[in-house]
Amino acid sequence: MARNVEIKARLADAAQLQAVRARAEALAAAAAECLVQDDTFFACSHGRLKLREFDDGSAELIHYTRADGTGARLSDYVRCPVADPAALREALTRAQGRLGRVRKRRLLVLIDATRVHLDEVEGIGCCLELEVVLRDGQTEADGVAIAEALMQSLGVADAPRIAGAYLDLLRAG
Repeated sequence: MARNVEIKARLADAAQLQAVRARAEALAAAAAECLVQDDTFFACSHGRLKLREFDDGSAELIHYTRADGTGARLSDYVRCPVADPAALREALTRAQGRLGRVRKRRLLVLIDATRVHLDEVEGIGCCLELEVVLRDGQTEADGVAIAEALMQSLGVADAPRIAGAYLDLLRAG
């Protein structure tokens, strides 16, 4: 099972998102990649379950567990490629119930083993998500230290943190 340490934070606006993008790209080996994602969340008894569809027609089913909280936190996850996302969405909706959808435009910047996501989320606005992918032998504390240091380097250490998933913000209104 894969693991990462994650931080989510709100950005003030598109101008702040672009400023963070410039800082992130200066630290990265390559420019940002643009992804359009449509996540459908389903009820499940443990963790979160979502079907992620990309604008190129590909999709994956993702199950993850992560405690809610505003600090950097450990997440473990499994990703499975999906050949027929429409049929799977229908089956999971009928079997488990659909909780909601999150649509976003994501700029992905890779800095070492950290995925920097600069998100424009429908109904929420601009957000930042860091995912420090942990390698074998790395601890949660290692990931937290990397994430917090990167928040400093990106100039967003004081940005308001998001405790849960984007879906929680949308459902809260």
